[in-house]
Amino acid sequence: MTKRILHIVTNVGSYEGLDYPTGLWLGELTHAYDEFEKYNYIQDIVSPLGGNSPIEPKSLGRFMADQSVLKRKNDPDFMRLLENTKKPSDIHWQDYDAIYYTGGHGVMWDFLDNPELQEITKNIYENRGIVSSVCHGYCGLLNVRLSNGEYLIKGKKLTGFAWCEEVLAGVAKKVPYNAEQLAKEHGASYDKKFIPFAPNVVKDGNLITGQNPFSARVTAEAIIKALEKK
Repeated sequence: MTKRILHIVTNVGSYEGLDYPTGLWLGELTHAYDEFEKYNYIQDIVSPLGGNSPIEPKSLGRFMADQSVLKRKNDPDFMRLLENTKKPSDIHWQDYDAIYYTGGHGVMWDFLDNPELQEITKNIYENRGIVSSVCHGYCGLLNVRLSNGEYLIKGKKLTGFAWCEEVLAGVAKKVPYNAEQLAKEHGASYDKKFIPFAPNVVKDGNLITGQNPFSARVTAEAIIKALEKK
């Protein structure tokens, strides 16, 4: 059976209360999308509200926009997918083998407490599907509770964009919360590389997480390896 991946992207295009743009970090989607495409996986893109997912301008900068990003950015068909994302109510969680939360700072606002996405994530996880994220995408996992009432991440090893990386990115005073700290408060065993922005992927059972934008491809590879064993 062909595997199916559910990508989650943001609808938020600016920092709350600030005239400061953000959005989807495009490479975190395209690098994973490329890897899944090699295996002919079926891929769908969902956002909390459906419709347009704005792109983080910094992800299109000269040092970030590699061949993968530029190819997808210049592909009208792919960009239409981001302009017309599905809503959570449009999909059935039973159809998917893995859910993959992408990042970009926008997700800090619309991923954290979305009940529909939390329900989808819980169901995929409890039915032994892969729950995964990269960079700020782990904000979508921080408040997910399982059927027993416990946080999904409690007692689990994971990673995501580190607070030191927020500081180095110059946005520590602009973000609404410290995601790394919240992960720890909810019982996760948080892991990060000693060197900021180094690729890092952490696997704990069917939970697979990547630390930063440079971790998207290795995170996708880890997801593929887990799926191909099934």
